[in-house]
Amino acid sequence: MAHVTIYTRPFCGYCARALRLLEDKGADYTEIEAGMDPALRQEMIQKSGGGTTYPQIFVGDQHIGGSDDMMALERAGKLDALLAA
Repeated sequence: MAHVTIYTRPFCGYCARALRLLEDKGADYTEIEAGMDPALRQEMIQKSGGGTTYPQIFVGDQHIGGSDDMMALERAGKLDALLAA
């Protein structure tokens, strides 16, 4: 299963929704709480190609976007294959 990295911030409903889906899928993930750490926020922005909203989600080295993007992959039936790679 591909490893997921998710950059989050405290009290973020979109972050909580994305984390819940990852947990429901049994995904192997690392949560990086970047909301209060300027260095981690800058790392997230650079790694995502300019993404400043939370969360920013990566499956392996592939940036898939935010919570809405991950939910769209799930609705399209594409998330499981991405996580299994």
